[in-house]
Amino acid sequence: MSRIKELFRRKNNKILNIYCTAGFPQLDSTLLVMKALQNSGADMIELGMPYSDPLADGNVIQASSAAALANGMTLHRLFQQLRDFRKEIYVPVVLMGYMNPILQYGFERFCADAATAGIDGLILPDLPQYEFETEYGPIIKKYELDFIFLVTPETAEERVKQLDSLSSGFLYAVSSSSTTGNEKDFAAVEIYLNKLWEMHLQNPILVGFGIKDKATFESACKQANGAIIGSAFVKTLAGKKNKDIEAVATDFINTIKE
Repeated sequence: MSRIKELFRRKNNKILNIYCTAGFPQLDSTLLVMKALQNSGADMIELGMPYSDPLADGNVIQASSAAALANGMTLHRLFQQLRDFRKEIYVPVVLMGYMNPILQYGFERFCADAATAGIDGLILPDLPQYEFETEYGPIIKKYELDFIFLVTPETAEERVKQLDSLSSGFLYAVSSSSTTGNEKDFAAVEIYLNKLWEMHLQNPILVGFGIKDKATFESACKQANGAIIGSAFVKTLAGKKNKDIEAVATDFINTIKE
């Protein structure tokens, strides 16, 4: 059983998945941030692979990606940093990023290196369903990586069910059709999540985009298995030194869980 499936077997509600950007705030911050998140109570980590044109990301995460790239972060360097990370980190970790740098790296090589390092799954928002089914999905499956598709309030019910059937691990419910970090009308979000819940999908549902504090986390968890927080956490890390990271993570997660 994969780490993601094992997590949802043990805990079916209020799963807290925190996004962080590899190589941010400093190049050597990646594992420090991940350990701090785990030790502070995050159930899962979504590790962003910095890219110069992250279409789904808002200003905060775009800025963190730009800073990480300026720090010298690359996929090659990321896998060097992740080489022995499973000696210290046991929570599920999914890589989130975009196809362009992965294709330059080599898609199968990327999947092989991710699996060897101990990564559990992938979120690639710009990988279309058709290309996943015909070309890339079999490679992902070969290396026993979960793949998480995204759905939005505008995704037709039939397509939601298709993407759910192709996903493994969980289904990423984007709270609205906008970039990360924007304000959301959570009354509308709850109607959308209730609609997803009533479909009886095969995968657990985690909600992302606009989850920033205890109130929005609790609201998202009413009709989902948990939520993903990205911009709000990344913003707290901006300008921090490595020695401050554990305190920042602990304080941030305490505000969500307490």
